Amino acid sequence: MYAVVDCNSFYCSAERVFRPELAEKPVVVLSNNDGCIISRSDEAKVYGLEMTGPYFKAKAAIEKYDVATFSSNYNLYGDMSWRVMETLRMIMGDEDLVEVYSVDEAFLNMNHVPLNQLYETALMIRETVEQWTGVKVSVGVAPTKTLSKVANHMAKANKKETQCVMVLDTMQKVNEALLTTPVSEVWGVGKQFANKLNSYGIYDAYHFTLMHEEWARKNFGGVVGLRLIKELKGEHAIIMDEPLKEKKMIASTRMFGTPVTALSDIKEAVATYTSRAAEKLRRQYGAATFISVFVVPKQQKMPGEQFKHGPAISDSIILSNATSITSELIKPAVRLAERVYHIANKDDKKSLFKKAGVMLGGIVYDDLLQGDMFESARTNGRMLMSMMDNINFSMRDDVLKFAASGTKRNWKMRQEFRSPRYTSRWDELCEVS
Repeated sequence: MYAVVDCNSFYCSAERVFRPELAEKPVVVLSNNDGCIISRSDEAKVYGLEMTGPYFKAKAAIEKYDVATFSSNYNLYGDMSWRVMETLRMIMGDEDLVEVYSVDEAFLNMNHVPLNQLYETALMIRETVEQWTGVKVSVGVAPTKTLSKVANHMAKANKKETQCVMVLDTMQKVNEALLTTPVSEVWGVGKQFANKLNSYGIYDAYHFTLMHEEWARKNFGGVVGLRLIKELKGEHAIIMDEPLKEKKMIASTRMFGTPVTALSDIKEAVATYTSRAAEKLRRQYGAATFISVFVVPKQQKMPGEQFKHGPAISDSIILSNATSITSELIKPAVRLAERVYHIANKDDKKSLFKKAGVMLGGIVYDDLLQGDMFESARTNGRMLMSMMDNINFSMRDDVLKFAASGTKRNWKMRQEFRSPRYTSRWDELCEVS
């Protein structure tokens, strides 16, 4: 049996931990630059505030119904997520029984729990996480990972009745659940997949399980479709994955607070993002052999046309030596920033840019680095970076930074409604009076 523990409206729940007066009030959290709604409490949904809906369109309803509004506070959310996942590891007693699936979701291997104790165990997990972290969660338990997602969806659909816990421990319960689950709500079924199933007269998950496995293999993504139908039938086809501790590629990218046109702003942003990516790289004791830089110009929208992202303009370079030293990465990154800037502004255009980013790839690890007999050892640079990382981690807010990153940073992301970073900044600790 598997359980999936999913945080309810996670970003809103994390904000409420430190603002208990908002426990029964409508709350929304906005995306980067306060652009769109990316998290809504149940109370906010009642007022018709749409997920991914633009803030400027929802502003009138937000003010009318006194909806508490927050900018994305990723420092807080990341730390609260870590607390939830650590709590789950402590409850399970073995980190191998916990698979962190996303920032607000984790799978648990429940094979060691007797069938007649599954509900009590799931309820205990929910209550413990909420008591220790303050974050509200739902728990779904079923024979497979896909079915546990179905159970979790049912637990969330009627929180008062289910107490945010649903256990599908018999095939009768599973089939009854699948009959009420639209195929579009099944984990792994996208919009195109759902439309295709609908064209075959399949609207709920149960009738999908009645199709032959070979038919699913042929018509729906080969092995992917076959695994899905097996999972819905209660057969294990998707195993627990080990946590990814070593990333194959590291990226750092952000939207600008306001669109920029100056090359100097682009170079400052790219240098800043390179520094952040280099810090992440050093945390996993790696060095990059490849660097890529991209910018996204702001696209002019015609009247009546839906929003869409403009094409990214990118360039890359293979480094002569694998490195994680920030200064050695900033130099090629800034050169690449100049290249993509001039590509975007060819024919004497004056493009507005809304986003930029840096990606580091071709990662090799310190214990596999090959030395260069024609170059002196570069241990001093690594020691300097280690000292710089330690200072920045303890003091926060990039106390030490390279001059190429700039000082004013007028292009920084807009966060007009950001709450304090209660758990990761000494000067922003929650005050109780």
